Amino acid sequence: MILSLLVFVAAPAQAYIDPDCASVAAEGVPSDYSEQGQQDYLLNFFALATTFSPLHGPMPHEPGHGSVGMELSVIPPLSCERRLVLNYTKTEDTNKAPILPRFRMVASFAELGKVVPYMGLGYVPPVTVFGTRNVILSGEAGFGANLGGGWSVGGRGHATVMKTVAEIATPFVEGDPAVNDFYMGSTFGIDALAGKDIDGLKPYVALGFTDVSTFFYIGDDAVVSNNGTPYAGLATSVGIEVKKIKHLDLAVEYYGAPKNFVTENEVTGDVTSPGAHIHTARSRIAYRW
Repeated sequence: MILSLLVFVAAPAQAYIDPDCASVAAEGVPSDYSEQGQQDYLLNFFALATTFSPLHGPMPHEPGHGSVGMELSVIPPLSCERRLVLNYTKTEDTNKAPILPRFRMVASFAELGKVVPYMGLGYVPPVTVFGTRNVILSGEAGFGANLGGGWSVGGRGHATVMKTVAEIATPFVEGDPAVNDFYMGSTFGIDALAGKDIDGLKPYVALGFTDVSTFFYIGDDAVVSNNGTPYAGLATSVGIEVKKIKHLDLAVEYYGAPKNFVTENEVTGDVTSPGAHIHTARSRIAYRW
């Protein structure tokens, strides 16, 4: 689906380089290049691409109401500088799918005092796409409260687990037999939210913390690839819900994970640049009851 991560081993001289990246590779290895850092970035990136961001305001629905529909999340393409691995002698095929579709539902429960609790679920079934089989399961639980004047605030916790079984670390030599690998990424986090209802238009902001864990088993070599700087840092969302049409929910959102608090590499012990960040766009369309 979305993954093609690097293998942390020596590359043969004939390792394949994407023609689109040939000119970048010819410029040579940058002075700040880190093999472990490149690996960490890729491992973190695709876990961050599947986090369960709000896509709703502090109060998704009035008490006793909910919605079910589809989320579409943009998976930003990675540059050649991120795809070139093994000292710039090999490229990985990371840009296979530009969009992540996910079934999504959320329901609000009876009001407890001035607080409205809610829960949500997200799911991507194990359907083979682009030669890979993936499954993603997400959940959230939170609460919202009206402050008057259309303003509301709330909090939520969320978690996602994803797995991919496929040829993830591509062969060193073009045309070599493909061997399946196994990638698992998980994320959890907490968010504080604030929003305002303006006649059915509901802009909102969210600020929180997200943690990433990954596991990558390379089938060719029976090697487990370690993530030296797993993302543990800021997460932010800015979006707007549209509830002006009966039974129809629409939402669009900017989502960013811009700052990793982990700077010391757990594998090498070096102080490195953050192991991945992401800036992307997400949307949701749903039937509201």
